[in-house]
Amino acid sequence: MNTKEDFLSGQILLIDKPLEWTSFQAVNALKWAIRKKFGLKKIKIGHAGTLDPLATGLLIICTGKFTKKIPELQGQVKEYTGTFTLGATTPSYDLETEVNETFPTEHITDASIKEATTQFFGEIDQVPPIFSALKKDGKRLYELAREGKQVEVKSRKIEILEFEITRIELPEVDFRVVCSKGTYIRSLAHDFGKVLDSGGYLSKLRRTKIGDYNVNNATSPNDFKEKLEVNAST
Repeated sequence: MNTKEDFLSGQILLIDKPLEWTSFQAVNALKWAIRKKFGLKKIKIGHAGTLDPLATGLLIICTGKFTKKIPELQGQVKEYTGTFTLGATTPSYDLETEVNETFPTEHITDASIKEATTQFFGEIDQVPPIFSALKKDGKRLYELAREGKQVEVKSRKIEILEFEITRIELPEVDFRVVCSKGTYIRSLAHDFGKVLDSGGYLSKLRRTKIGDYNVNNATSPNDFKEKLEVNAST
């Protein structure tokens, strides 16, 4: 297990973020555990790419001098798995908000679902969700959305490298996506529903890979704390 010097000189820690935790909470849990164990007043620590509270999976956390690697890690290609629910939309494009509109799904077939994926391959323009942490005029978009303000969100170029459907049990459709930095899977869910002349929102999301880092090698924040307490040498 790592020593105090290891954490200060720099570590890349792979964390499997639990459901309903914010990325900030995960970073904080590790920060307090490391500080407490080694009696440190402060330590540099940060994550390389936010996961929404309703998503689980790989969060890369860097400590010490390795926090300089964060921009490079954020730019890596990412892989996600999850579930779209068709036949309805929500304002946040996921389960954070209630369903606001429902649509028919009777016309949707397995073939049309698989065909719909082809519209998203390669470089595409994507409009981020209004319920996102992006800023406009110094305010986060989700703050404006909660105030009920109409905001025009500009599209951005993203790239979808792989997009496969792994299970169809309407209204649920499971998927695996490999995509560039800046891709919103919630927007993909929303747009996917539109292509099928229906609605769609993201009902489950897990980040499985960032570059060469895999969630299979990650540990939960609680496991990290337990191992640190048991094994670390000061």
